[in-house]
Amino acid sequence: MELLIKNARIVDHSNDFTGCIYIREGKIESISSDINVEGCEVLDAKGLIIMPSFVDLHAHFREPGLTYKEDIETGSRAAVRGGYTAVHLMANTRPACSDMDTVRYVSEKAKEIGLVDAYQCVSITKDMKGVDTSHIEEITEPVKCISDDGYGVMDGSIMIDAMVKAKRKGIIVMSHAEDHGFSKANSRLSENVMTWRDIEIARLTGAHLHLCHVSTKEAMDYIIHAKNIGVDVTCEVTPHHIFATNDIDYKVHPPLREEADVEFLIECIKNGYVDAIATDHAPHTAEDKENGSPGISGIETSFSICYTSLVKSGKIDLSKLSQIMSKNPADILGIKKGRISVGYDADFVLVDTDASYSIDPADFESKGKNTPFAGRIVSGEIIRTIKGGKTVYKK
Repeated sequence: MELLIKNARIVDHSNDFTGCIYIREGKIESISSDINVEGCEVLDAKGLIIMPSFVDLHAHFREPGLTYKEDIETGSRAAVRGGYTAVHLMANTRPACSDMDTVRYVSEKAKEIGLVDAYQCVSITKDMKGVDTSHIEEITEPVKCISDDGYGVMDGSIMIDAMVKAKRKGIIVMSHAEDHGFSKANSRLSENVMTWRDIEIARLTGAHLHLCHVSTKEAMDYIIHAKNIGVDVTCEVTPHHIFATNDIDYKVHPPLREEADVEFLIECIKNGYVDAIATDHAPHTAEDKENGSPGISGIETSFSICYTSLVKSGKIDLSKLSQIMSKNPADILGIKKGRISVGYDADFVLVDTDASYSIDPADFESKGKNTPFAGRIVSGEIIRTIKGGKTVYKK
């Protein structure tokens, strides 16, 4: 399949110019100010911006076992509507993903659907019970990371064991930094204490530690110090933790924080300490949400929220946003996406940054309509998502 995209403003982590992109067999073949190829499909993108499609390091598609909340098909449809063509799925399914059979099931089903590349995470502890890490020895490709997201690993000796094994196998340990001993009394202390503990274990073992959904100034300070002394640590923040504060009464883990935390996280994005924006897409039914399930269905609104809070406000430019939504998460996963560069996957998103719209969860492709942002006006609309040179979403 061949596709020529013409007249677009091309933006990625290091480029911002008007030109053309020629795609052949799902890869970027050439990029130039002017390209003419006979006999191929031509897409005139005049007036739009073309960026690398987004890569989500942290999402929940709920399959297997919790498909009344979401499944791989609805999650995939939600992802491409939000401009994502690669997602990294957490292991807190039912049963928890602690084996390669489940990994293969998710990967094969995502391939059959054909909208996104899905990378399934394996749990740190078997069945997420916090005790046994023996299953880590059985992990093979295509697994990139292990995580007990949603729970965390309470026993420090178990976490040491997991990081030693992960270091040996070359996989990343993703930390849900929450010390349950402090959770009810002080959620801030809960995150900060566990962030410090896991950084120190990473320093001891040499493992690559990735801190999920960082939300406090203190936790980011620990991460900055770790980066500065050479610990192999990366981190993500979510769109909702840079768009909203705890003035909104909405349950999410970790909680929405103070204005000072939001401002500090944004400063850390500007200064390069935040590696990625990850959605923590967590769809729930209305009943489950009423019963206290934490989380936001956010993959469809992620770009608009980030564009509005970061770029339109003048805090960063669009290339920086592309870096933390596309290039860096792709680099962390070790996949050839996230850049508009010859030889990379022809995965793009066309956006209209002049367009504004009101968030309406009734329009979501996701089964989860749970968002605190219904009715909020945001800027930056996804017009088309392209995967491997093929349109997988069009407004």
